Amino acid sequence: MAFTFWKTPRVPAPAFSGPASDGTTLSLGDFRGRHLVLFFYPASFTYGCTRETVRFRDAASELATLGAAIVGVSPDPIETQCQFASHYQTPFAILADPDYRIARDYKALFPVVDRVQRATFVIDPKGFVVARFHHELRFERHADDALAFMRSVRRRA
Repeated sequence: MAFTFWKTPRVPAPAFSGPASDGTTLSLGDFRGRHLVLFFYPASFTYGCTRETVRFRDAASELATLGAAIVGVSPDPIETQCQFASHYQTPFAILADPDYRIARDYKALFPVVDRVQRATFVIDPKGFVVARFHHELRFERHADDALAFMRSVRRRA
């Protein structure tokens, strides 16, 4: 499989808070008690990021059935996030991270340049990172891996 299960000791998910495309301010604590699929992408309205986000949009219903919420994160300003989420009718919020604070905390930046990696994290209901996926060029794999991971969680439950 393309995902990594975290081994003990489990890694606490870094706390985050930021303005969201749905007009709210979202934080990690808002998702306590359910899984969260947190995906990072470099820039809204670009080919790969659009395809990745649309794939998450199309998988959102099944991920919700499996007990997972979705949040996207990009360094674009909140106005761009609102336009992007509206244009592609995402049923989940997209956070603006223009100062790379959230991406830096999740180690989702390339090491030499401040550029966001295409990385996805699954956070369990207690706030621990339990999986991470990283595919720079295989855009749709992130949603597919998140679905496969959540299906495996359901089978193990």
